[in-house]
Amino acid sequence: MPRKAILCVDDEKIILDSLKLQMKKHFGNDYTYEFAQSAEEAWEIIEELKEEGEEILLVVSDWLMPYVKGDKFLGEVHQKHPEIVKVMLTGQADREAIEEAQQKANLYRCIHKPWNEAELIEAIAAGLAKE
Repeated sequence: MPRKAILCVDDEKIILDSLKLQMKKHFGNDYTYEFAQSAEEAWEIIEELKEEGEEILLVVSDWLMPYVKGDKFLGEVHQKHPEIVKVMLTGQADREAIEEAQQKANLYRCIHKPWNEAELIEAIAAGLAKE
């Protein structure tokens, strides 16, 4: 049976550390948690997990990152892996960027930084329940 993974992408390590703590606290060892500090690193992880037969259920991505913004990254994820649920985490995205992600990436939810832990966990749990 393939392991199930959640991938978080943010250029700030402190954000990734917070996400890791909150998800492990609420979901325990039910999932594999992967973390990337750029879209490029995230693609490497996605390819590696796919090669290992792991199923990526959900991606949580920041919007404002160097080189590739989250809406573009999530759109590319959707094109290649439409089955993955996409959540955008942002403190900077404007309405247009969010709408673009909704249209091009089938964005499931957008959560604004600083986020409320309960809101984040509810969004992730609801997204995982879609599978």
